[in-house]
Amino acid sequence: MKLLSLLPLAALVAAAPAPVPDLQQVQRHLQALGTMTAAFSQTDRAGRVLTGTLTIKQPGRIRFQYQAGVPILIVADGGALTFIDYSVKQVQRWPVKNSPLGVLLDPSRDIGRYARVVPTGNDRVVSVDAADPARPEYGRITLVFARDGAAPAGLSLQGWVALDSQGNRTTIRLSNQRFGVPVGAGAFRWNDPRPAGGRR
Repeated sequence: MKLLSLLPLAALVAAAPAPVPDLQQVQRHLQALGTMTAAFSQTDRAGRVLTGTLTIKQPGRIRFQYQAGVPILIVADGGALTFIDYSVKQVQRWPVKNSPLGVLLDPSRDIGRYARVVPTGNDRVVSVDAADPARPEYGRITLVFARDGAAPAGLSLQGWVALDSQGNRTTIRLSNQRFGVPVGAGAFRWNDPRPAGGRR
């Protein structure tokens, strides 16, 4: 199971137009997010569903803690995004900025340069496609937000659809979102399964 097939990306930007109001609101949301926890449901291209808990701490930190019995962990510690498969004692790492999740985890970036709002036909839903047009190998991600006055900048992340460069699609759905919750640095540590690894 590869990281990019689990966490793919989205969007298309030719000449970056001036950000539209909804895109500016998404930028404000990412900057105001701080911390968030949520339950997630992940569906891959084969229809397999995994569940777990998502934890975010800005900037640059995220953890996908999968359900009991799934020997996979995905963690970003502020610099690198790490995929750990404990069943085969394998660790893979990428710079966060080079991954689809860089859209979520670097609120200092101007998303107007690489993202666009996608019409949804529903005034309560904001959908944003994002990708680095100079790096198509990073894949594409479409983020979906619901308008929520109690959430940071009036938006609540509902999930995303990611598509990697091999065409593998992954859908993440979130529920029970909680904002501004205490999250310690230890939440983004992981045990290295490699023989010379040790703890992080």
